Amino acid sequence: MDEPMTPEPPVGGHRDPDRLVRALALTTFLQWFGASAILPLLPVYLRQRGGSDAVVGEVMAAFYAAGVLVQYPAGWLADRVGRRPVLIGGLIVYAGASLAFLAPVSPVGDIGLRALQGVGAGSAEVASLALVSGAVSLERRGRAFGSIYRGQLAGMAVGPLLGSLVSVRSLGVVFALAGVTSIAACLPVLVGTHLATADRAQSVAGTTGVPRRLRLNRSMIGSLIAAAALGLMIGVYESCWTLLLHHRHAADWQIGLSWTLFAVPFVVMAKPGGWLADHFDRRWLAVGGLMSSIAFCTSYAFIDDLPLLLVLGGIEAVGMAITLPAAQSLLTQSSRPTELGRVQGLFAASETTSIALSAACGGVLFALATWAPFMAGAAGAAALTVLLPFAWGPVAGRATVAAGRSEPYPELLPGSSGT
Repeated sequence: MDEPMTPEPPVGGHRDPDRLVRALALTTFLQWFGASAILPLLPVYLRQRGGSDAVVGEVMAAFYAAGVLVQYPAGWLADRVGRRPVLIGGLIVYAGASLAFLAPVSPVGDIGLRALQGVGAGSAEVASLALVSGAVSLERRGRAFGSIYRGQLAGMAVGPLLGSLVSVRSLGVVFALAGVTSIAACLPVLVGTHLATADRAQSVAGTTGVPRRLRLNRSMIGSLIAAAALGLMIGVYESCWTLLLHHRHAADWQIGLSWTLFAVPFVVMAKPGGWLADHFDRRWLAVGGLMSSIAFCTSYAFIDDLPLLLVLGGIEAVGMAITLPAAQSLLTQSSRPTELGRVQGLFAASETTSIALSAACGGVLFALATWAPFMAGAAGAAALTVLLPFAWGPVAGRATVAAGRSEPYPELLPGSSGT
C-alpha cells in the first residue's frame, strides 16, 4: 500500500504550465465575476417575472442539482475528448443560458435556464481543474490549485457588489454581462493553453481509450470525504448566513460586505495556502483547516455582536484557503492521466451534493432554531473529518516525497484495477 512512486511528470505535456495556470485563473475570474453578479437580486427578479416563492426555490436549487448530475460525466468527457473542449463548451453553455434569461420565458423556463447555467459552470470547473492536474508537476500543484481558487473567489468578491448596485428593473444588464464575461473567459483558454501538446488523456498516457472503471485509491477517497465535509458547511452558509445576519439586525449593505470580507482573505491566502501544500504535510493542513471551519461554524449562531461575526467570517476564509489546495493536491497524486477528469468530476460532485443537501435542510432547521443548521452542518463535517486519518494514513503527505517514489500508482484499494 505504501510503496514508493516514480517521479510524476507533468502529464499534460504543457511546455509552460505557469502560463497555463495564469490563463485558467483569469478564465475562472471572468466566469465567476459575471456568474456571481446575478445572485444578489435573482430571487427578486424571478418574483417580478411571476414566479412564486416555491418556484424561486426550485430555480436556485436547479443550479446545484444540474451540477451534481453533470460533473462526473463532464470529467469522463474531458478524459475522452480533451479538457480544453469541455472547458470552452461549459463556458459557452453558461453564456447562452445567461443571455436566454433576457427572453420572456415562463417560470418553468427559468428553472431550465438556471439548470443549464449549472451544467455550464460545473463542466467548466471540472475541466479547468483537470487541466491543472495534468499539466503541473505534483511538487507545484498546490500553488496552481490555489491560483485557480483565488480567481474564483476574486470574481465572487467583485461580482455581487456590482450586481447589488443595479436595480431589479435593470437586472437584464447583469444577465447580459454574465453572458459576455463567460464568452470572454474563453479567450484566455484559447490563447494561454495553445502550447498543450497532448490535451487528450489517452494521448498523454499512450493508450487508446479511457478505462471503463475508475481506479480507487486512498488519496482520492480522503479528498472526496474532505470535499463533502466542506460542502456541508458551505451549504449552511448558502441558505442561512443571510438569515442569521438579518436576525442580528444587519443592514443589506452589511450582508453584502460580509461575503466580500470572506472572499478577500481567501484571495489573499489562496496562493500562500498552495505553497504550504507544496512544502508541508497536506494531510494535516487539510484536517487542520477543516477543524478550524468546524469551530467557526459551531460558534456563529451564538455570537450576538454583528461586527465580530463579519470579522470571524473573514478569518475562517484563511482556513478554507489552506484546506482546498491541500485536498486537491492529494486528490490527484495517485491517479493515472486517463482518470484526472473523472477524479475532478467526483470531487466537484461530492462537494456540490453536500452543498445542495445542507442548503435544502438549512432553512427548515433555521425555522426551528437559529443555531440548529450551524450545529448540524458542523456535526456532519466533524463526523466526516474523523474518517480522514483512516483514509489518508498510508498516503505520502508531502508532495516532494510522493513525487519521488518508485512505483507509479500506489495506495490502490483492493479490486480497483480499473480495466
